[in-house]
Amino acid sequence: MKTYLTPVKDIERKWLIVDAQDKVLGRLASEIATRLRGKHKANYCTFLDVGDFVVVVNADKVRLTGKKWDDKVYRHHTGFMGGLKEKTAKVLLAQKPEDLLRKAVRGMLPKNTLGRNQLKKLKVYAGADHPHAAQQPESVEL
Repeated sequence: MKTYLTPVKDIERKWLIVDAQDKVLGRLASEIATRLRGKHKANYCTFLDVGDFVVVVNADKVRLTGKKWDDKVYRHHTGFMGGLKEKTAKVLLAQKPEDLLRKAVRGMLPKNTLGRNQLKKLKVYAGADHPHAAQQPESVEL
């Protein structure tokens, strides 16, 4: 018996909307990563992008447990000597609240071309408004 493989033209992608208000960052990010990859579907395949589009609103009201607001540090290097830049979670939330959730989800996706394409299907907004009303997203409680 052969394994069924869904053709790319037959993949159904839904638009889901998630409210991040008072949700724990890591638990929310793992559920979003599962939806982006398509692991909740019966036709999931490791090398195909069968996931859904996810719109996250109220990303500025996400929650962290413990002392992570001050202890969790996001680092990146500019490429120049002494160019290591650090920001705590509290500072990142104040400057770019969308990046806090996007970085958490990105760490849970594959580190290859497939993962980068799956991350493009994630739309994060700090407030309650979003420009994707034409896609008629379904509200999902994660």
